[in-house]
Amino acid sequence: MKAFKISILFFCVVSLFAFKPAIEPVKLTWETLRDVTFKKKWYAEESIYMLHPTFGPSVQKLKGQQVSITGYILPVDLEANLYVLSAFPFSACFFCGGAGPETVMTLNFKKKDGRKFKTDERLTFTGTLKLNADDIYQMNYILDGAEIVK
Repeated sequence: MKAFKISILFFCVVSLFAFKPAIEPVKLTWETLRDVTFKKKWYAEESIYMLHPTFGPSVQKLKGQQVSITGYILPVDLEANLYVLSAFPFSACFFCGGAGPETVMTLNFKKKDGRKFKTDERLTFTGTLKLNADDIYQMNYILDGAEIVK
């Protein structure tokens, strides 16, 4: 009987370590993403000056973290299923209005299900926040493994 009780106790202790609690993503705001400064930098491959970001400490600490953020969908290339999430609707976004590059992020979807989103559809996504200062063909903020919060 003593061996049985020890076995049950052992099973209970092991079971506690087997379950990892789900980590809630950090709720990211567009205000937080404003902690970035830009300087003009010459990019010879395109023969153009572009804004080069220096990310502030509040953004740096979120690098590589699971985050959730709400914004407006902006289609970039429907055939390639390429979308950007924006702090503002299309009429006021970085590309068409007066907003800065810190107000948009690339959505790299976790699953390629081919869903087509509507312009200005307001949704919340989760994913891993990546900071991009070097690839001029990507946004400064990238949400990798993006999934819609249901």
